Amino acid sequence: MDPLKRLEGIVSLIGSTPLLKIDFTWKKHFRSIFAKAEYLNLTGSIKDRMAYHILRKAYLNGSLKPDAPIAEATSGNTGISFSALGRLMGHPVTIFMPEWMSMERKNLMRSYGAQIRLVSHEEGGFLGSIALAEKMAQENPDVFLPRQFDNEDNCEAHVVSTGPEIVAQLAKIQRVPDAFIAGVGTGGTVMGVGRYIRKFFPKAKIHPLEPSNSPTLSTGYKIGFHRIQGISDEFIPAILKLDQLDNVVEVDDGDAILMAQKLSRDLGLGVGISAGGNFLGAMKLLNSLSDEEAERATIVTVFVDDNKKYLSTDYAKDEPLKEDFLAPDIELLQVTAVGGR
Repeated sequence: MDPLKRLEGIVSLIGSTPLLKIDFTWKKHFRSIFAKAEYLNLTGSIKDRMAYHILRKAYLNGSLKPDAPIAEATSGNTGISFSALGRLMGHPVTIFMPEWMSMERKNLMRSYGAQIRLVSHEEGGFLGSIALAEKMAQENPDVFLPRQFDNEDNCEAHVVSTGPEIVAQLAKIQRVPDAFIAGVGTGGTVMGVGRYIRKFFPKAKIHPLEPSNSPTLSTGYKIGFHRIQGISDEFIPAILKLDQLDNVVEVDDGDAILMAQKLSRDLGLGVGISAGGNFLGAMKLLNSLSDEEAERATIVTVFVDDNKKYLSTDYAKDEPLKEDFLAPDIELLQVTAVGGR
């Protein structure tokens, strides 16, 4: 069967996710944020949108040939998406990834039929993973490299899907976006959604988010260690244009873990650690406003993936509290889904 037809056969399982309105209080102040439920995509993350878009375009323009190998460097979700969709299209898939990513991520890729090459700190970690993928393509010209950190189609995927969905879903409840915030892995989500939102709402703020434990965006390189897998890898991606964005927001990884646990335990939203970080980042933006402004503001983010990829990590453990954590003072009240399939 034609690989493109096989890919398009499952398109209804990618995108069209609900927008969640989450009502809560912080130190008794009422707040609401809006988050796209991206963990409801085919393989459980927002990266399905990007993988589908890149593979479809590559097949149409001839850069991806039938049966050609696909190779990508990733910290997890992208690799899972390319593993599933690549194998669906009949391609062998090789994933290069740092060896310290969660066991669930590795096993999920293997379950989809991908070959995994784990890369140690000594071999260069994340940058070493990219170098090994490039080397594979140099040795075999038929290899297709999605190059998620450099490929503008990554951003375009969110210009044509995630962004329009957010604006349309908000319109259903008579809202417009005041700000969008998302953790930066490749930068595709924050750039793509940001471009679409600003096309219609030029005054909207677009904020990248990173862990305060390892502020790559603020320094230009990796500093220290953090536990929000999938963001703040070891460098600033080429497709991320910080001069087109508003200020970087930082959250502590422990606070993000506590928030992700709270979303699961109090609202039944089984989301990953980065979702906890994104929630806290959105709340920080609300807290920068007056109480009256905060009650009216529409701050949007994404819940990137599900919690099933983190059950062997600190997500499943008791997280020690720090004095400046925000999550302990948050009381989640209600979640309401808007739109979606």
